[in-house]
Amino acid sequence: MSVLEMKVPSPGESISEVEIAEWLVSDGDYVEKDQAIAEVDSDKATLELPAEEAGIITLKAEEGDTVAVGQVVCLIDTSAEAPAGAPKKEAAPAPVQEEAKAPAAAPAKAEAAAPSPNPVKKESYATGTPSVAAAKKMAENNISANQVNGTGKDGRITKQDVVAAMAAGFPTEATAGWGGTRDIERKKMSMMRRKIAERLVAVKNDTAMLTTFNEVDMKPIMDLRTKYKKQFAEFHEVNLGFMSFFTKAVTEALNLFPAVNAQIDGKEMVMHNYADIGIAVSSPKGLLVPVVRNAEQMSLAEIEKEIKRLAIKARDGKITPDEMTGGTFTITNGGVFGSMMSTPIINPPQSAILGMHNIVERPVAIDGKVEIRPMMYLALSYDHRIIDGKESVSFLVKVKEMLENPERMIFGAKDPYEVLLGL
Repeated sequence: MSVLEMKVPSPGESISEVEIAEWLVSDGDYVEKDQAIAEVDSDKATLELPAEEAGIITLKAEEGDTVAVGQVVCLIDTSAEAPAGAPKKEAAPAPVQEEAKAPAAAPAKAEAAAPSPNPVKKESYATGTPSVAAAKKMAENNISANQVNGTGKDGRITKQDVVAAMAAGFPTEATAGWGGTRDIERKKMSMMRRKIAERLVAVKNDTAMLTTFNEVDMKPIMDLRTKYKKQFAEFHEVNLGFMSFFTKAVTEALNLFPAVNAQIDGKEMVMHNYADIGIAVSSPKGLLVPVVRNAEQMSLAEIEKEIKRLAIKARDGKITPDEMTGGTFTITNGGVFGSMMSTPIINPPQSAILGMHNIVERPVAIDGKVEIRPMMYLALSYDHRIIDGKESVSFLVKVKEMLENPERMIFGAKDPYEVLLGL
């Protein structure tokens, strides 16, 4: 017998331990080389653990266990042969990309997983018991166990079961009201959620955070998108969204007000001659902030492509810690969830964050007349220790001006007529 010890690889330099979020295989299963066998949570990201060799697997850790980097979490008997007639398992679970999309036509039930050949008996779960990953997904969406059909071993609910149930929709009577009991339930916070909690409390305690607000008339941007979106998509093979305009406007404004792009390091201000923009993305594991490097050098199309690439990786659970570190400024869009106004919290060690909100048609005064315009509130939260009120307000006004006059993004935040006149 030849047995391979599989150890937890290091997800990044600063990470010393991870948490087993979900085993994607059962004890005694035959696994193929490079097949995803587990999802592990670090304090920065969720990663898949692939099998290093093919063989029969023996699990050495339970779901929810915290394990050190380098610790053995399973054994693989590489001398074992694949059971005759056993279907080959795919190297990855069902694509999570569908999970990020709005519920659409999807099967009401996920396909039942093929039974494991000659599985080693392990502790069975009660029918309807969710896995750790499934429980997180159900909690995020207020779904109870009786609303999901479990297709896992012994009727256990998997994350894919929850996704399939959400896509199929729930009967009105099943979701109306509460369960009618006075039961309480305790759930362990994931390692990432615990780290996020620590960072947010630290920001509130360690920074002099203030928020300034403004509003922007989105009609120029919306008219521009309407006119060119089809041509843009055909030429660049990516859709023209709002985020690229905001990112471009922010990079131009950061060039004019570098303190907003700076950080505090002890008694020094660290100034950045580049703009690495963090874009907050909603994922099944919570809010992640992948970073668009050197956004100041990118065109709108390049920004859109990079945001799309990072967003897909984040929603598929394949984003790496390196892709979420080192940002100099962050943009978050609460408007996609219907937020009208908020005060976003700074993403440390950065000094400022821009919050976008939903677009609402409102009556506004234009040249002495009342017109209905699509308006958006903007919020800039900043660390007053390094950024003065004048800089923060001026920065936000400059972002507003460029969004309301998109041509200014071409001329480095200047009025085109000023460029023409050499002013």
